[in-house]
Amino acid sequence: MTRRLERAFPAEQAGVLAEVIHDAYNTLVKASDFSELKAIVAELAEAQKRTDQRVAELAEAQRELAEAQKRTDQRVAELAEAQRQTADQLRDLVIVVRGLATEVGSLSRTMSYSLENEAYRLLPGLLKQKFGLEIEQKFVRTEINGEEINLFGRARRNGQTVLIVGESKLRLDMRAAERQEVFDQLERKVAAVREAYPGQEVMPVLITHYARPAFLQEAEARGVQVFQSFDW
Repeated sequence: MTRRLERAFPAEQAGVLAEVIHDAYNTLVKASDFSELKAIVAELAEAQKRTDQRVAELAEAQRELAEAQKRTDQRVAELAEAQRQTADQLRDLVIVVRGLATEVGSLSRTMSYSLENEAYRLLPGLLKQKFGLEIEQKFVRTEINGEEINLFGRARRNGQTVLIVGESKLRLDMRAAERQEVFDQLERKVAAVREAYPGQEVMPVLITHYARPAFLQEAEARGVQVFQSFDW
């Protein structure tokens, strides 16, 4: 380059110019470097575009999540309100059921007492008709040796005293386990009377509105007399 410049410039100037041109050339970016730089910029732009798209997608997902959370919160609030209303209804229902249970219990006791009262009046005739028993002492509700006796009376047959010990049950159509409980209860009362009146004959009696055939069969096998309200 210096020799070429010496053709137009003095040797000293040609040398200086050659050095300046050489340094300037070394500091310039080559065309290939520009191409690489453009490619890098293009890749960066594409990456930024993808990043912006991803950010937009994340923002949309976040918005959808926020909306879903809002709906969830609303649903939870609705469920809480529904649960509160259900609790209120259940509380009201419990009050109603308790009231009905009290009324049913009261009605059951009333019917049971009514059944006993009928038995007090009408059972003596049945006992005389079926068993030849003459009632000496009217039937009463009493307590003997700590056991409450629904129906207790004294009768005579062929000069012998017979004690009538009875229980009243509205219905006798229960399962075997419940039937056993009825018989056990009656047996406790009979045992209490026998302890209080040793040596005297005792007739166990059950008074009811209705007894199933299976119950009647078991009662007969146990020596228990069952009288249903339609008997009188």
